[in-house]
Amino acid sequence: MKHPRLRDGHKLKTNELYPLNEIPDSLIEKIAGYFTYLLYVGRKDISGEDWGDAFAQAIEGVHLDSPIGIADVVKGKMAWSMKTVKNPKVLTAKKVRLISGRCSPDYSYGINDPHKDIQQTGRAVIGIWNERINLALDNYNPVRTMVLVRSLDCSHFCLFEKETHRYASNNYVWEVNANGNLIGRDIVNGSAKFTWQPHGSQFTIHEDIPANAVRFIIKRPPIMSKDAILESLHFDSSWVEIIRN
Repeated sequence: MKHPRLRDGHKLKTNELYPLNEIPDSLIEKIAGYFTYLLYVGRKDISGEDWGDAFAQAIEGVHLDSPIGIADVVKGKMAWSMKTVKNPKVLTAKKVRLISGRCSPDYSYGINDPHKDIQQTGRAVIGIWNERINLALDNYNPVRTMVLVRSLDCSHFCLFEKETHRYASNNYVWEVNANGNLIGRDIVNGSAKFTWQPHGSQFTIHEDIPANAVRFIIKRPPIMSKDAILESLHFDSSWVEIIRN
């Protein structure tokens, strides 16, 4: 559905390259091409940095490659948080757990004993996440999370996109698991939505893979040998300057 025409519509800025999670085939083909290149030169895995580079090049955007903040790849006023996880059953997977940064209730709220009142700690963790979203939205809109699920051999992939949004803390109740981590559960259906680890303050969001996620397979290319790469570059001793004391 198109955006409605409004009397103050001149204030409405639409920056979307495409509708949410309606990822064009042409974009997927560019991403697959980048992955094929990585495999061809001998890479055994695809890192988070690789994923950011692949997507940024595909949309002709900028990979900020910064450990701070939500926005990893940007184009104009649009931003994406890039996430990739491994899964041995990519084509049938239903859920993923996304590491989503560090939230320290001690640093942000002065909560030095997170287990003393786990509901308070859980609210603080969500509050920190929400503030990060606020900061991202000060500079970009829309802000999305682009998730790549990859197989162990990097031949099968699942790709989906979700709006990166705030959470209402009163929609979740917190408990402690056997490892001492805090688990945030939806108060309506009891499903686990968050995991927060006191040691390291790592915050993880549990996401359902949507039914319209794109799944694709790439043909693994033959790996180009080191000698073949050096030969194609016409490498010789003139490329090396040796300095000795």
